[in-house]
Amino acid sequence: MKRSGIWIALALAAIATATGGGYWWGLQQVSQPSVAMPAAITVPAERKVLYYRNPMGLPDTSPLPKQDSMGMDYTPVYADEEVSTNQVKISSDKVQKLGVKTEQVLSRKMVHTLRALGQFQVNEQRLSTVTPKFEGYIEKLYVNTTGQPVKRGQPLLEVYSPELVSAQEEYLIAWHGRQSLSNGSTESLLGVGQLAESALKRLRNWDISDAQLQRLKKDGKATRTLKMYSPANGVVLEKAAVQGMRFMPGERLFMIADLSTVWLLADVFEQDIALVHVGQTVNITVNAYPGKALKGKIDYIYPTVSAETRTAKVRVVLANPDGMLKPDMYASIQLMSGGGDSVIAVPDSAVIDSGTRQVVLVQLAEGLYEPREVKLGMRSDGYVAVAAGLREGENVVVRANFLIDAESNLKAALGSFGEHSSHPNSLPEPAASTPTPAAVTGHEGH
Repeated sequence: MKRSGIWIALALAAIATATGGGYWWGLQQVSQPSVAMPAAITVPAERKVLYYRNPMGLPDTSPLPKQDSMGMDYTPVYADEEVSTNQVKISSDKVQKLGVKTEQVLSRKMVHTLRALGQFQVNEQRLSTVTPKFEGYIEKLYVNTTGQPVKRGQPLLEVYSPELVSAQEEYLIAWHGRQSLSNGSTESLLGVGQLAESALKRLRNWDISDAQLQRLKKDGKATRTLKMYSPANGVVLEKAAVQGMRFMPGERLFMIADLSTVWLLADVFEQDIALVHVGQTVNITVNAYPGKALKGKIDYIYPTVSAETRTAKVRVVLANPDGMLKPDMYASIQLMSGGGDSVIAVPDSAVIDSGTRQVVLVQLAEGLYEPREVKLGMRSDGYVAVAAGLREGENVVVRANFLIDAESNLKAALGSFGEHSSHPNSLPEPAASTPTPAAVTGHEGH
């Protein structure tokens, strides 16, 4: 019995020791843990939906999920996607799909190259006509071909006129009477002198030259026919005279043009008129002589615009000593305008023109754009100057801006320029019976 009692005592002592050691080890593990406890699992917060917008980009929203007439679900707009009312947000994948391209706004010299087509015309200041002031008949033609060159003082035709013969005879009678009455009374000399002066004045009024009058005095007899001479150097543009024909006073028998200088009349479009001024140097290319370059200066800008072509004519005067440039030949002109101080400019493709205003999309961040109304200046080689609305260094969308317009309902963003509440594309007010969503603060394409 003694031995069994001893074993029982030893077993109880071992149990007590183990219990105490376990308790001490447990305290040490709590006060100084050697293994890190797993972190608490974070449950993502639920995203707050502001409203639901039309999937086709129409200015229609709903505080509750719904479908459009085609059965497409309205797109949720979340609070963490909030942007300004005058900004447009497009998701990054949509930006890549649309092929959006931007370009930095820089200052550049705007040099506009203006081109226009024109035709050579006769210099109107060097046109002459042969028009008799008496009635008569053409007895002989010395120049009988249109386009024939003539010299000043060259005989053109010989005419017969009964009136002209009578006037010559009257003058000769008065002149001879004056010579025979040289010793007569003062009254008789005065009367004969007046008769001679009257006949001489009539001949001069009919454009009879002094040389012909001197010949008349020298020969002392009237000539049946009278020669008419070219009034200028040039070529015959029109010839109405036919040998043997009768002509009346004021009838044009010849038109003669001096082609030593010609006019080039070019048609400049209405929107380019402000870029053209008198004295401006132009480069000229003639279709008939493709390898020959000519230069001239604008001499005159005509004061009217053609209602059919919306162009105005400008005149360039060119020397033509060799007769190379012929009337009605085609030519083109090219002139440079601008090139002064540098101005802010953007590519033409960056401008969205509604007709009443011009807008560009400014990139504020990746996928975030702001429509900006701008005032435009002159255009040059694919660029347009911006007088107001942009700063140098900003980035503007130059490609796919119209796709952004269609994708993200840009019209609603543009409404922020004016009275947003009355804009036809502004968001409608929700019904009073439904919960009112938070204020609409942006637009996102999905």
